Amino acid sequence: QVQLVESGGGLVQPGGSLRLSCVASGFTLSRYGVNWFRQAPGSEREWVAGITSGEHAIYGDSVKGRFTISRDKAENTVYLQMNSLKSEDTALYFCNAIDVRLGANYWGQGTQVTVSS
Repeated sequence: QVQLVESGGGLVQPGGSLRLSCVASGFTLSRYGVNWFRQAPGSEREWVAGITSGEHAIYGDSVKGRFTISRDKAENTVYLQMNSLKSEDTALYFCNAIDVRLGANYWGQGTQVTVSS
Protein backbone atom coordinates (compact mmCIF):
# COMPACT_ATOMS: atom_id res chain seq x y z
CA GLN A 1 0.00 0.00 0.00
CA VAL A 2 1.35 3.39 -1.03
CA GLN A 3 1.46 5.79 1.87
CA LEU A 4 3.15 8.97 3.07
CA VAL A 5 3.09 9.73 6.78
CA GLU A 6 4.26 13.00 8.29
CA SER A 7 5.26 13.41 11.91
CA GLY A 8 7.27 15.70 14.15
CA GLY A 9 4.92 18.61 14.47
CA GLY A 10 4.01 20.20 17.76
CA LEU A 11 3.97 23.35 19.83
CA VAL A 12 7.20 25.34 19.96
CA GLN A 13 8.14 28.82 21.12
CA PRO A 14 9.28 31.49 18.67
CA GLY A 15 12.94 30.98 17.86
CA GLY A 16 12.71 27.26 18.48
CA SER A 17 13.23 24.31 16.17
CA LEU A 18 11.35 21.26 14.96
CA ARG A 19 12.21 18.47 12.56
CA LEU A 20 9.39 17.07 10.45
CA SER A 21 9.58 13.60 8.94
CA CYS A 22 7.87 12.26 5.85
CA VAL A 23 8.07 8.47 5.72
CA ALA A 24 7.07 6.58 2.62
CA SER A 25 5.80 3.03 2.37
CA GLY A 26 4.96 1.03 -0.70
CA PHE A 27 7.38 2.91 -2.97
CA THR A 28 10.97 4.16 -3.05
CA LEU A 29 10.89 7.79 -2.01
CA SER A 30 14.38 8.59 -3.31
CA ARG A 31 13.14 8.14 -6.88
CA TYR A 32 10.60 10.92 -6.40
CA GLY A 33 10.73 14.65 -6.07
CA VAL A 34 9.43 15.55 -2.64
CA ASN A 35 7.89 18.82 -1.57
CA TRP A 36 6.71 20.24 1.71
CA PHE A 37 3.64 22.45 1.68
CA ARG A 38 1.83 24.19 4.50
CA GLN A 39 -1.61 25.60 5.02
CA ALA A 40 -2.68 27.98 7.75
CA PRO A 41 -6.36 28.44 8.65
CA GLY A 42 -8.06 30.71 6.14
CA SER A 43 -5.06 30.68 3.82
CA GLU A 44 -4.18 28.90 0.63
CA ARG A 45 -1.72 26.05 0.60
CA GLU A 46 1.82 27.37 0.33
CA TRP A 47 4.83 25.56 -1.11
CA VAL A 48 7.67 25.55 1.43
CA ALA A 49 10.57 23.50 0.10
CA GLY A 50 11.41 20.73 -2.31
CA ILE A 51 14.12 18.23 -3.09
CA THR A 52 14.59 16.55 -6.44
CA SER A 53 15.47 12.91 -7.02
CA GLY A 54 18.92 14.27 -7.82
CA GLU A 55 19.19 15.80 -4.32
CA HIS A 56 18.82 19.40 -5.43
CA ALA A 57 17.06 21.39 -2.70
CA ILE A 58 15.04 24.56 -3.23
CA TYR A 59 13.19 26.79 -0.77
CA GLY A 60 10.45 29.32 -0.63
CA ASP A 61 11.53 32.87 0.15
CA SER A 62 9.75 32.88 3.50
CA VAL A 63 11.81 29.97 4.85
CA LYS A 64 15.12 30.33 3.02
CA GLY A 65 18.02 30.27 5.46
CA ARG A 66 15.88 28.82 8.26
CA PHE A 67 14.58 25.49 6.90
CA THR A 68 16.56 22.59 5.46
CA ILE A 69 15.14 19.70 3.47
CA SER A 70 17.06 16.42 3.30
CA ARG A 71 16.72 12.73 2.55
CA ASP A 72 17.59 9.53 4.33
CA LYS A 73 17.45 6.90 1.62
CA ALA A 74 17.94 4.02 4.04
CA GLU A 75 14.92 5.15 6.04
CA ASN A 76 12.85 6.02 2.94
CA THR A 77 12.29 9.39 4.58
CA VAL A 78 12.52 13.09 3.80
CA TYR A 79 13.05 15.56 6.62
CA LEU A 80 12.32 19.23 7.04
CA GLN A 81 14.51 20.81 9.68
CA MET A 82 12.92 24.06 10.81
CA ASN A 83 14.97 26.54 12.81
CA SER A 84 14.31 30.07 14.04
CA LEU A 85 10.61 29.42 13.91
CA LYS A 86 8.20 32.35 13.77
CA SER A 87 4.52 32.63 14.59
CA GLU A 88 3.80 32.93 10.89
CA ASP A 89 5.19 29.42 10.38
CA THR A 90 2.14 28.06 12.21
CA ALA A 91 0.31 25.76 9.82
CA LEU A 92 -0.55 22.21 8.89
CA TYR A 93 2.47 20.83 7.04
CA PHE A 94 2.08 18.27 4.25
CA CYS A 95 4.60 16.29 2.25
CA ASN A 96 4.07 15.43 -1.37
CA ALA A 97 5.94 12.94 -3.54
CA ILE A 98 5.76 13.29 -7.28
CA ASP A 99 7.11 11.54 -10.34
CA VAL A 100 5.85 13.21 -13.50
CA ARG A 101 7.05 10.38 -15.73
CA LEU A 102 5.03 7.84 -13.79
CA GLY A 103 2.07 10.14 -13.29
CA ALA A 104 2.40 9.53 -9.57
CA ASN A 105 1.46 12.18 -7.01
CA TYR A 106 1.11 11.19 -3.36
CA TRP A 107 0.17 13.25 -0.30
CA GLY A 108 0.39 12.66 3.40
CA GLN A 109 -2.24 13.61 5.95
CA GLY A 110 -0.28 16.48 7.46
CA THR A 111 1.30 17.36 10.78
CA GLN A 112 0.44 20.47 12.78
CA VAL A 113 3.10 23.00 13.67
CA THR A 114 2.19 25.73 16.13
CA VAL A 115 4.66 28.47 17.01
CA SER A 116 3.51 30.40 20.03
CA SER A 117 4.78 31.70 23.34
